[in-house]
Amino acid sequence: MASDSRHALVLFSGGQDSTVCLAHALERYAYVETIGFDDGQRRPAEREGRLQVRSQLRQQFAKWAPRLGADHVFDLSLLDQIGGTAPTATRENEMNAGGLANSFVPGRNLLFFTFAATVADRRGLSVLVGGMCETDFSAYPDCRDNALKSLQVALSLGLDTAMLIDTPLMWLDKAETWAMTEKLGGEPLIELVIEHTHSCYLGDREHRHEWGYGCGMCPSCDLRGKGYQTWLAS
Repeated sequence: MASDSRHALVLFSGGQDSTVCLAHALERYAYVETIGFDDGQRRPAEREGRLQVRSQLRQQFAKWAPRLGADHVFDLSLLDQIGGTAPTATRENEMNAGGLANSFVPGRNLLFFTFAATVADRRGLSVLVGGMCETDFSAYPDCRDNALKSLQVALSLGLDTAMLIDTPLMWLDKAETWAMTEKLGGEPLIELVIEHTHSCYLGDREHRHEWGYGCGMCPSCDLRGKGYQTWLAS
């Protein structure tokens, strides 16, 4: 039996973090749907990977399968227009100093949650689950706990219904995320994450490492790989 009778909507990209969040939601909540966003930058490996992860979760985890409901995908390629808008010279300097690329879309996660909340309201879902993490938030201010707590209040008021934002990875580093994966689903879930999830910024599905597929050099691969090694050594 689920420990929480509420119904949840998971912001699900098919990457490591969102897959662990989906497993967390399936373990905790009575019913779970997923939502993904195509922002014009998503590669085929990521789009296909989402469906494969959902399929594998159904096949390998009998206790979770009945709780996994519909998947929704929304075209948010309009975000490319924001990312393609040149910042002023002053703002560009500020972004570069903070480690942000010029193409960074400010508030993207806030937009994702807002779209997800409107879908959740129509579907009778009262929990939004996301993999945002302040430990590894990489200077993205809309991943911070205070930002999301504030958004939770705004969404609940704006929709006139209680809407919870659940961020189970908020205070975990990547090693702790691997440990949480093992706790939720044991070796089968670890192997599912390694084989089927996709996090590499370059979309590399040719090179398989002990922690999964990826280029091994981008910031996402670096975090994932180092976290895996730290977890193994713990």
